[in-house]
Amino acid sequence: MSGGRLVFGLCAALALTMTGVFAFPALLPTFVAEWGLSKTEAGWIAGLYFVGYAGVAPPVIALTDRIDARLVMLGGALTTAMAAAGFALLASGFWSALAFRVLAGAGLAATYLPGVRALVDRYRGERTSRAVSFYTSSFSLGTALSFFVAGETAVALGWRTAFALCALAAVAAAVVPLLLAPMPPERPAAPASLLDFRPVLNNHRALAFILGYGVHCWELFAVRSWLVAFLVFGLTLDTAGCGSSLCSPTMIATLSGLVAMAASILGNEICVRFGRRRVIILVMLLSFLAAAGFGFAASLPYPLLAALALLYAAVIQLDSAALTAGTIEASAPGQRGATLAVHAFVGFGCAGIGPLVLGVVLDAGGGGATPLSWGVAFLSVAAVGTLGPVAMVMLNPNQKRRSRRSM
Repeated sequence: MSGGRLVFGLCAALALTMTGVFAFPALLPTFVAEWGLSKTEAGWIAGLYFVGYAGVAPPVIALTDRIDARLVMLGGALTTAMAAAGFALLASGFWSALAFRVLAGAGLAATYLPGVRALVDRYRGERTSRAVSFYTSSFSLGTALSFFVAGETAVALGWRTAFALCALAAVAAAVVPLLLAPMPPERPAAPASLLDFRPVLNNHRALAFILGYGVHCWELFAVRSWLVAFLVFGLTLDTAGCGSSLCSPTMIATLSGLVAMAASILGNEICVRFGRRRVIILVMLLSFLAAAGFGFAASLPYPLLAALALLYAAVIQLDSAALTAGTIEASAPGQRGATLAVHAFVGFGCAGIGPLVLGVVLDAGGGGATPLSWGVAFLSVAAVGTLGPVAMVMLNPNQKRRSRRSM
């Protein structure tokens, strides 16, 4: 594969691998009722998925500095398939669900950013950041696919069948890395041990984007993990309802993924024109304002609440591809895998904490039984969001350096 076929193939592999990522959040009200989960327990299951990702990501992604990233991708897709199949066959409550979701998070860690590495190592186009933005935006396509497959399949055939389909999708994704030509990674100028991340931590330009990505992931995955439950709550407050299956909570979550995909691509293009750092800071400030008000909007008419959810999804995602492309651009020669490893650890570590904290705040505020409790829960997301612009300003990622490749 090369050029457009390379980008398309890797985007398709990512979307298929991600089919199971949001299957649990999509069916969260079902599991809360069937297993008697508290909001905190639901938050643990939703959040520990990404903690599993963060725990495995550093050694796995750093390994792409030593072996071909396509081999790492292959292992990640097969691990994801096993986790989804295990959930479909054996999950029966909090602890078993937690174990399979952590394993699934580890599978995604060996798939998502190693896929970025497989792409940039092989891509020979003029603007690598555009190819990266298409790939990273496919994360949102996978999100949409995940909500849709889980929601629609569970209604027709039950949640176990939904997770079984997610396993089959991951097996299909494993075909793509097998079709890629071998590509040995570039060797670093000064070889270091696999887990020596000190050169990355000393690269302040890359570190600014990495910390910004962590704040972004906290918000993004807290919202995605709880969006269906929040919309279900909003629907109970509106006796008129939505009047169509097209605006059901799971369908709105599906549409939010598609909206986010377009926003991610658009955000990177805006960065190319107006400057990455400036645009990212502006988007983070807008996202802070959206988070501060979103939870309090639960009592609005449901169609309006659904429209606000889609708008919020777009705002959150505007800086996603830009942050990852910025990290790649700022990485030193031979340290791209190590830099992406730190990027993933910080980002998805925060992604694991965000849903849990939101669930804890909901329980502390009455279990999410009132618009006020949801408003306060999303205020906790907004509070963390203030740290993103601070990191971008203090670490000054706009300082000049010679880039090895035009992004």
